[in-house]
Parts: sequence; C-alpha cells; structure tokens
Amino acid sequence: MSAASRAPLRSSSTAVRVRRRAALAAGAAVSALLVSACSSGGTSGGGGQTGFVTGSDGISTVKEGERADAPDLSGKTVDGGQIDVDDYKGKVVVLNVWGSWCPPCRAEAKNFEKVYQDVKDQGVQFVGINTRDTSVGPARAFEEEFGVSYPSLYDPAGKLMLRFEKGTLNPQAIPSTLIIDREGKVAARTLQALSEEKLRKMLEPYLKDTSGGSGK
Repeated sequence: MSAASRAPLRSSSTAVRVRRRAALAAGAAVSALLVSACSSGGTSGGGGQTGFVTGSDGISTVKEGERADAPDLSGKTVDGGQIDVDDYKGKVVVLNVWGSWCPPCRAEAKNFEKVYQDVKDQGVQFVGINTRDTSVGPARAFEEEFGVSYPSLYDPAGKLMLRFEKGTLNPQAIPSTLIIDREGKVAARTLQALSEEKLRKMLEPYLKDTSGGSGK
C-alpha cells in the first residue's frame, strides 16, 4: 500500500479517536456531576462560584440583578409530552431534580405535590427533571405512586443539568431544587431533600414579588 493510500486511513482513525475522547469526556462530566447522587444535603458547588449566599438552612440565594439566566430546559417529558421551561417565563418555576431510585426523592415527593396544589394559582409552575432512570417506566410509576401532577423532563443522562453555567446555582446532587424567578433567572438552590415546611420557606419570598424576584 502506498503512503498516499495509507493517509486517509490514518485520518479516519484519528477522527474516530477524537470522537471517542469527546464521548468519554462528556460521560466523565456527567459522572462527576452525579457523584453525590441521592445525597441528603450539601451547601456548596463547583469551583469559582460567586454572587450567592448560603444560609444555615442550606438554601443558597442570589440577589436580584446578579442572577444568571436559566439555560435551555426543554424536551420530552416522562409522560411522553413536550415542554419548554422558557414558556413559563412570567411565573415562578420550582425545578426539582429527581430519580425514582433515590430514597430522599421519594421522601420529598408528596411534599412537592402538596405545595404545588396550594400555590399553582399564584403564578407558580413546578417542573421536575427525572434523571438516571434508564427507561420511563420507573419514573411513571413514581409519579403515579406519589400523585405527581406537574410535568417532568426525562433526562436519563443528566445532559440538562450540565447546561447550567459553572459558578452559578447549578444543580449538583440528586435531589436538587432550584427557584427560577419570573424573569427566567435562577434565584435560589438547595442540594437536599425538602420537607413541606422548608419548601414553603424557600418559595415564599418569590411569591410576594410579581415583578421578577424577591430582591433579597
């Protein structure tokens, strides 16, 4: 085989190796994000985070005017529908990352549904992100068991979680809960399972303000 005929083979082989390295890097990023999966708490995130304050209750908040935009959070839901969180702009969005396999997620599920029923007429939308369930069957069973009526995006590989910018209030554990204000910006985050009381406490400041945040 001539050198000229071998060159394309080397080029093709190099391209395959590059693609494999990219795939491995993406997988490692997801694994690193989920290393604390199903943890029961946590108050800090990745390196370089600035602009937020974490209270003794484990809830981190960012002042209005310093909040980062929520990333694109759209796609197929657990029940086979389609949603785009950006369509809820003008409402307060409670975003909960969960998995059917996660005991703390199971413990908090009824709390979320109860609070959602109480506040959904106050310009509030709850949205879940289901992750690490390899099929929708267990996720659907979870929603049925706990009476979850709000939609959840189906994100088995954790790709939606990686869309949050580093240095912001990005979800870093399962469960994680974020508050997205009426302007579509991330206002608060906690990396722990929430009681009904703590969920109400986290959400309450943003219910008061119909202009886009609590300003706290």
